[in-house]
Formats: sequence, C-alpha cells, structure tokens
Amino acid sequence: MAYLNLKRPIVFFDLETTGTDTAKDRIVELAFVKIKPDGTRDKFIKRINPETHIPAEVIAIHGISDEDVKDAPTFKKIGKELSNWMAGCDLGGYNAAKFDLPLLAEEFLRAGIDVDFTERIMVDVQQIFFKMEARTLSAAYSFYCGKKLENAHSAAADIDATIDVFEAQLDRYDTLPKDVAAIQEFTGGNDYVDYARRMLMKDGHPVFNFGKHKGRKVVDVFNEEPHYYDWMMNADFALHTKQKISEIINDMKLKNFKR
Repeated sequence: MAYLNLKRPIVFFDLETTGTDTAKDRIVELAFVKIKPDGTRDKFIKRINPETHIPAEVIAIHGISDEDVKDAPTFKKIGKELSNWMAGCDLGGYNAAKFDLPLLAEEFLRAGIDVDFTERIMVDVQQIFFKMEARTLSAAYSFYCGKKLENAHSAAADIDATIDVFEAQLDRYDTLPKDVAAIQEFTGGNDYVDYARRMLMKDGHPVFNFGKHKGRKVVDVFNEEPHYYDWMMNADFALHTKQKISEIINDMKLKNFKR
C-alpha cells in the first residue's frame, strides 16, 4: 500500500443492503478488508440473510435476491465473530461514515452486541475525493486508477475499488496526511454524536441536527421540554440515536442527583 502511518489495523468495509434507510434496512452482503500496520491483509466477506424481503428495485442494483440469501447466516449468527474480528481496528470506506457505519451499528445493536465505534478513527475515502476532485465511486476509480469498475455494487468489488482509490489518493496528493487520525480530521468525520447524525458536537456539547431544535444543545431542550426525550424514544429513530440520548438524559439525572 502507498505509505500510510498505521498505529493499529484499519478495516475498510462495504455493505449491500435491502434499501437506504439506516434505521430499518438490513445487510444482504458485507465485505471487510483488514489492513495491518505491516501491510498484510485479511478478509471477512459473507452474504447475509436479512430475514426480510429484498425489493425488486434494490435487486436491480446489486443483483442479490431472496433466493440468493435464503440459506445464508443471519447477522445475529455472525455478529459476534465479526465484532471480534474487527476489534481494535480503525475503519474506512466509501461514503461509509454516513451510510454503512450507522447501518452496521444498527445490525449489531439488533443482535444484542454493543459495539462502540466512537473510539475508532473513520476514514471516508469519498470525502477525500469530494474535497480534492468530487463524484461517485465508479468515477473515482476511473479518475484515480484509470480503469473501469467492473461488478459495481458487489460489496467485494466495491471495497477493493475503495482501497485502490485510497492508495491512489495517498500517492497523488503530497498534502494529504499519512496518519489516519489526521485524515479523519481533514475529511471532517469526527463531529457527530450518533451514527445517524441526528446530533453533532458543537463547542464541546451535543446539539440537535434536525427539526425545530436544530442547532440547540440537547440538554437545554430536554430541560425545557422533558417530553421531547420521550417522543424521540417512541419515534422511529435509529437505535444508536436512542442509546445516545439515553446516555445524555441519564447523565443529566446523575448531575441533578449530585447537587
């Protein structure tokens, strides 16, 4: 790989899913490639039974049907193995921070596996592309690698292409940091509280990133409108979002108790 200062392994990953709703849709195929500090690689690639119907319009994109995954393991069955396999690794992907990561987190939480990705560095190759040039994975592959991306929307092909693009970016841009933490800061991927980005960090405080309270501190809203927390917990928000607002409300209660 082009020179990259890795202090611990980094796992690049791509998911094919039943749709684009990170809170509701499920994984049908996953491809994970672990790059170790010495440059060696391991792979974890599986098709997954989503335990729900795959819509025809989605099958038209990735080509994976209900029949293709009917005998595949469920995510709950392989979740612990995957969690252990990627333990202690940073993360990378193409548009993964906004889609693949929150959807993956939901699958882990549904399986009863509490994996905290907030301590991991996240390198989103798409954001490097957008900042340096701007467009899709196929266009990025053509631009950086000079080749046509075959089998696009196959998780394995997409993640191999993502790593190729990342390597080409490291080679192409002398100003691009070679340390994953610095790359994350460069791409602006570390300011969110929950994976669905319903809350962001601003001046050291979680603030809402949606609705009528957008830009306001979460604690201020919960103090003024305690029912807003209850509404969020009962509404169709991602499990990780609910986990984070519960942590905030519990912290508020603990501070009030100490007073």
